[in-house]
Parts: sequence; C-alpha cells; structure tokens
Amino acid sequence: MPVLNDASHVRQAVESILEQDYSGPVEVLIALGPSIDGTAELVGDLAGSDRRVRILENEVGSTPAGLNIGIRAARYPVIVRVDSHSMLPSDYTRIAVATLERTGADNVGGIMAAHGETPFERAVALAYGTKVGLGGTPLHVGGAEGPAETVYLGVFRASALHRVGLFDEDIKRGQDWELNRRIREQGGVVWFTPDLSVTYRPRSSLERLARQMFSTGLWRGELARRFPAANGIRYFVPPATLVGLVLGTLLGIAGIVQAVAGAQPWLLLGFAVPLVYALFVVGATVRYARGAGGATASRFLVVLPCIHLAWGAGFVLGFLSLARNIAAHTGR
Repeated sequence: MPVLNDASHVRQAVESILEQDYSGPVEVLIALGPSIDGTAELVGDLAGSDRRVRILENEVGSTPAGLNIGIRAARYPVIVRVDSHSMLPSDYTRIAVATLERTGADNVGGIMAAHGETPFERAVALAYGTKVGLGGTPLHVGGAEGPAETVYLGVFRASALHRVGLFDEDIKRGQDWELNRRIREQGGVVWFTPDLSVTYRPRSSLERLARQMFSTGLWRGELARRFPAANGIRYFVPPATLVGLVLGTLLGIAGIVQAVAGAQPWLLLGFAVPLVYALFVVGATVRYARGAGGATASRFLVVLPCIHLAWGAGFVLGFLSLARNIAAHTGR
C-alpha cells in the first residue's frame, strides 16, 4: 500500500487488511511517502500495534515507486495491491488466491465499488458506477468472469511482476493498466471476477475530484500516445466532448458577433453543441440519480461534467506530450 498524506482513510484501509480471513501468512507493507498531515504518525501507531505491519520509506512519494518498493521487499509469492482509499472485504484475499490457483492467471481483480457518505461523495460514487461516468468497464459496473484488459488494484503472482519488470515509475497514473498490458503482451492472463469487490472512498470535494480526474486524464493521454493500438475508443470520448464544447461555444459567440454586425448569424448553431451536452447531463441525472435524493441528484449535475471535462482536458495535454512537464510542476 503506497500512502501519502491520507490520514483520513489509511487506518480503515489497513484494518480491513488485518481482518482478512485468509489462513496463510500475511505481511502488510506500507510504502510511506513524505507526508505532512499526520499520516506518518498514524501508520507508525498501526505498525507498533501489529507485528504484521511494516513501514517502508518511499522518498519519491509516487504511487508506482511505492508499489515497487513494497514488491521488492515482499517475502511471499502473492502480492495484494491495496489503495489507501479502499477497504477490502474480509474474504478478498482468500477468494483472490483461490482464483489465481483455479485460473492460472498472473493477476486477478474485481470491482471498484465506490461508496460515498456525503451527498457529494454519493454523487461521485454514482457517476463512477454508471456507463456515462467512467465508461462502464467491468471494474466499475461489473460483468462476467473472464480474461480482461485490466482490473481494479489486482492480486498478482510475485513471479509475474518480476518477470515483466514491475511498475513503470515514469507513469504516475494509469500504471496498473500499463503493467497489465505488459503481462498480456508476454502471454500472461489478467482475470476479472465479480466475486472480488472493493469498497472505494471517492473524493470529497469538487476541487479534489477535478484534480484527480485531470491527473488521470493527463496520464491516460500519455498512454494513448505511447500505445495507440492498445486504447479503446472510450478513452477518446471525453476529450472529443471537450473539444466539441469549446468549438461550439466559440462558434456561437462568433454568431453573436455576426448578429451585432448585421450579418446572417448562422454561426449561432454552434451553441447547439453545449445545449445538447447540457440535455445529456440532465437526462443522465434523471435516469441514474432520480432515486438517490435531491441533494445527491443536484450534485450529480455538477459531478458528471467535472469528470468528463477535467479528464478530457488532461487527456488532450497528455496526448500532446505534456504529461511529464505538468507532473513536474504539480507533483502529479
């Protein structure tokens, strides 16, 4: 588990690991980045109260660096990749190891079951679990068991991780997808099973969600540029939406200028693009959020465009080879 400035979630995440009903030996490796919010003291307390918990220093602080530090330090043949925003059900490791043995896969994983506590978090969780939010992949909405492109988190054979060269530390986001791409490229199997479902705590504010989506889109754009043949069309929908909205709005403004100048304002038709998108958001809210309560539904109206547009903006910049420069200035 790589951890950086996450004092509000890490205790629950670690406790969910320690409560696993798996009968074999277990160690919990926390790759601790340079935190300033009390996370270091908190994980120190966890390590002091349970001998299975071991803290590893992650000076770089990035997720892939922390994962690699943990993998290299691990003593056992199965690596359970955990996130500090996630809580594992008690049978997670037992089911995952049994699935590894049954299928012969190199990596197995399941569903990121987002669960929010506030109306905003519930709106984010709702968007994550719908096709209009994050594309409707099995790791978000579920599906049939079988080989997959990627899975949420992942339970790996340690030998497979070392065989493919661990996580690429140059990729700050999307490193799971890229690692799974190498596993599949070398003949290994990535296996999805809906029997594995991990509770995920979504971001708690619009600013944090926008930053997360921008960073995720940024690195997805970088990956799409590096591996164009390995990316499905769904990755290009948010940037295409963003570009369409910008162009439509600019054309509409030009139409206003035409009208003021006394010319035929046919460019006002550009406003049809943002209008259609607004109707799409309202329609999606009615369909997916009408039973969630007024507070959650009203926030869904904001959350959905935030996911699409922040992710799309990041993708465009990442695709233009700006991911490393932006990451160097923002730390993401």
